[in-house]
Amino acid sequence: MITLKDIGELIGSIDVVRYIDNNPEIGYSLSRKYWNQGLMTEACKAFIEYLFDIGFTKVLIKAVVENIGSNRVIEKCGFKFTHQEHLEHQSSFKPNSATVNCYELVK
Repeated sequence: MITLKDIGELIGSIDVVRYIDNNPEIGYSLSRKYWNQGLMTEACKAFIEYLFDIGFTKVLIKAVVENIGSNRVIEKCGFKFTHQEHLEHQSSFKPNSATVNCYELVK
């Protein structure tokens, strides 16, 4: 969970969503109220550092092409673009297909 340091308010989450070839793929969400404040970049960098500290050497992440803010967070965290994928029926929450940018960060 991501909380505000000063008041402990829950504002988002970040976690490993799956493993690809034993490499963690992370995903995150943040309350819209806290967008564009650098909070997700800070949380993402801390989570990546934790994953490297516990022994992973590569971290993966994806973002929908149109989600400019998320792609910027990913780039600010040092991830390198690798390719695009077209995903069909992502989940029950997002039933439409989407094109995503795929990134990796190697220690």
